[in-house]
Amino acid sequence: MFLKSLYLKDFRNYAEAAPQFVSGVNLLVGGNANGKTNLLEAIAYLSTARAFRARREQELIRFGAEYAELTAQVWSGQREQELRALLFSDRRPRRLFLNGVKQKTSAGICGVLTSVLFRPEDLYLLKKGAQSRRRFLDDVIGQLRPNYEAAITEYSRLLEQKSALLSAWREAPSYLDILPEYDQRMAQVGAIVISYRARCLKTLGALAAGFHDEFSEGKERLCLQYRTVSTVDDPFAPLDTLRAQLAEHQRTHRQAELESGQCLSGPHKDDFETTVNELPAALYASQGQLRTATISLKLAQRKLLRRESGEEPVLLLDDVLSELDAGRQNFVLNCLSGGQVFITCCETDRLTDLGQVFHIRDGAVE
Repeated sequence: MFLKSLYLKDFRNYAEAAPQFVSGVNLLVGGNANGKTNLLEAIAYLSTARAFRARREQELIRFGAEYAELTAQVWSGQREQELRALLFSDRRPRRLFLNGVKQKTSAGICGVLTSVLFRPEDLYLLKKGAQSRRRFLDDVIGQLRPNYEAAITEYSRLLEQKSALLSAWREAPSYLDILPEYDQRMAQVGAIVISYRARCLKTLGALAAGFHDEFSEGKERLCLQYRTVSTVDDPFAPLDTLRAQLAEHQRTHRQAELESGQCLSGPHKDDFETTVNELPAALYASQGQLRTATISLKLAQRKLLRRESGEEPVLLLDDVLSELDAGRQNFVLNCLSGGQVFITCCETDRLTDLGQVFHIRDGAVE
């Protein structure tokens, strides 16, 4: 799998650009605020249908433009395929296309262009709030399982609507009559979300532990532990069991939800804990250990995507090498053999021999 070419129109600071890439290492070189990360963001968006730096898709559109267009020619599944996205500055919903056919949801482009994104902010993934780790899991599973992408999209919609009902029920008491319908559906969809997350994290944990063991020369043991609602004692249980346990959690938290006006029950509160030598990494790990653990997790993601899809995912490294010491840089660079890689950097330094260099200046690719 590799990205052959990309066409951008009015995306971020790109008025128009149409770079063609090599199947190996692509070095994106330029000063700050010239558009290196914007280029990676376009690739990641066509991969996951999510913007990793923007809360609203309108933020991706160049100032003053009515819409943005992103089109990629991808070699995937032993054939050439086209991904296209149209984003609008008004309230119109985005449009996603695969090989010229409009897709109803983002699940329609799932797995066509799988990618692993690694940014300097990710080095603090294990110390950040739970939302960042949930998003990480969602991005991994969403690229592999269209059913999961559809489930998490529906769950997010149900959560938003139920939250609106809870915040407004005092002014409109009739809203209480339809809350049970939302609870029932959220328990059904939530069970699917929990099942996928538990299985994915178990596999990721085993792979990451292997990388971390190699990285630390056998001195440290990395472990990931999934955390979901308290009534779920086994996230690997059948879906009917998970649904019943989620329903019980909803029942016991109903009064608290009504009083707070917030949705307090469900997998939107999920998290995973990372331990190094059986101690919580967020509390006791050194900065070096945290970075090693995060690198191991990202490399595990890449290996899982390759194993599940049968193709090497595209690796996106956004200025992350400059944040690492020489030892960690070497470890990452030694893992780059095979597959397509995009690396942003201000100076090529010793990276020049790795592949093709693209100079990024003021939203232009040279």
